[in-house]
Amino acid sequence: MNTVLAAEAGSTTARNLTITLFLVFVAITLAITVWASRQTKTATDFYAGGRSFSGFQNGMAIGGDYMSAASFLGIAGIIALYGYDGFLYSIGFLVAWLVALLLVAELLRNSGRYTMADVLAFRMRQRPVRTAAAVSTITVSIFYLLAQMVGAGALVALLLGIKPGTTFLGMDADTAKVATIIMVGALMIIYVTVGGMKGTTYVQIVKAFLLMGGALAMTLLVLAKYKFNLSSLLGDAASASGKGAAFLEPGLRYGVETPGDALKTFYSKMDLLSLGIALVLGTAGLPHILIRFYTVPTARAARKSVLWAIGIIGTFYLLTLALGFGAAAIVGGSEITAQDKAGNTAAPQLAEKLGEQFLGGDLGGATLLAIIAAVAFATILAVVAGLTLASSSSLAHDFYANVMKNGQASERQEVTVARISALVIGAVSIVLSIYAQNLNVAFLVALAFAVAASGNLPAILYSLFWKRFNTSGAVWAIYGGLLAAVVLVFFSPVVSGAPTAMFPDHDWQWFPLSNPGIISIPFGFLCGWLGTILSKESDEEKYAELEVRSLTGAGAH
Repeated sequence: MNTVLAAEAGSTTARNLTITLFLVFVAITLAITVWASRQTKTATDFYAGGRSFSGFQNGMAIGGDYMSAASFLGIAGIIALYGYDGFLYSIGFLVAWLVALLLVAELLRNSGRYTMADVLAFRMRQRPVRTAAAVSTITVSIFYLLAQMVGAGALVALLLGIKPGTTFLGMDADTAKVATIIMVGALMIIYVTVGGMKGTTYVQIVKAFLLMGGALAMTLLVLAKYKFNLSSLLGDAASASGKGAAFLEPGLRYGVETPGDALKTFYSKMDLLSLGIALVLGTAGLPHILIRFYTVPTARAARKSVLWAIGIIGTFYLLTLALGFGAAAIVGGSEITAQDKAGNTAAPQLAEKLGEQFLGGDLGGATLLAIIAAVAFATILAVVAGLTLASSSSLAHDFYANVMKNGQASERQEVTVARISALVIGAVSIVLSIYAQNLNVAFLVALAFAVAASGNLPAILYSLFWKRFNTSGAVWAIYGGLLAAVVLVFFSPVVSGAPTAMFPDHDWQWFPLSNPGIISIPFGFLCGWLGTILSKESDEEKYAELEVRSLTGAGAH
């Protein structure tokens, strides 16, 4: 009886502590947002933070934008459940940064103004290209937003101690998740509409410090528990996972060998290749990452910010290995899936166990869980704000100002439309997220990467490096790649026909792969090439001007 009472008291303390820490973080970030709103006077302030951030600040903010709930919750969960195969996400997300640095970061900063479409439309007809870019930006952002909000829902059920059969404030676990998704959506809309890029950037910098600190502390505790012996950590992880030695080898989730079914084995291996291509190429096409390059005053600062970001992000992804294998060893696969089928709560559950062992008893567990949970919330809020800003900026600057108003809109009108767009995009994301709660958040983000790499990347690379490229090529590349990715995802096991699908009770699946990248990315490049050669339009003088501008920064805003 005493043990039960103590457990309940510990659980109540955990809830109170978590809620308090979360409210403190929300209060601090809202204060930053209100302060930033007073500094936001022009469209440049709203879209690009007045181009006033240093390379280090922007590097931290890029890290804050990129290390999402998928990185912290999703990757740790996938490693905890699938071992070696989950590690592929850490490697893919990190290698992707080298592609972004080498191919697009500096050239985009020199060539554009506020959005990706500024570069694409420089030597082409404005209306069709900007419309396509706006559609693509919103589609990618909504896929990415789903991941963050699903992570938030899973996190809150754990924090408030709501398991199947228990309630909090009269809400069961499912209702609490939905309520959380709505609350996170409301907060992100406030951050963007009130603070613009300045407020969002400072929130991201604060979050990057918190996330790195939290992940580092947990990694050191995991290693200390095993006396810094990686071999015994991996051994315990393999045995606690219930999968034995196979846990430390490829083939649990991807590239699975199915005896007697060569076709199924082939599809599984193709899925692995498809995932890898999407992860490595996706970053260079992500709208919310691309707009960060416009917040620095010079191309040199853009380069420096990417180098800082690589250092921060690289360190973080190494830490996710310790978190994932630590969760498998210390929490155990069955306990993780009992709380969340997709494994999205592995890192916070690990924090709770480490707190109990190192800080003493239930209160110690509650304290560390509350701190890590607050950090995870900070992560989710910062990333959703960045995504909403990217998509609302594109709607206002590309579609409203340059397509509907033909470049005649005032800065004030543009910013007003951006704020209204943030509200609409937030509402759509909230509704879709409620249906996507069965999916792992790292996996959802991989889909966003595939969509970005299929539509945006071909158009950006062709525009920067191919003299003959023209308007119809850009429009074909964006719509072709985008449509291919979205259609293949819709007819894949992700949406229907599988127990973990968005609609598990329905089955309209015919595409066998979970990630469409291996088909949709080459298709996007093919569409861009075909659209270009079938059109006679060409402006070599404009290309020469873009080339000089992208390489030297001459004439950059």
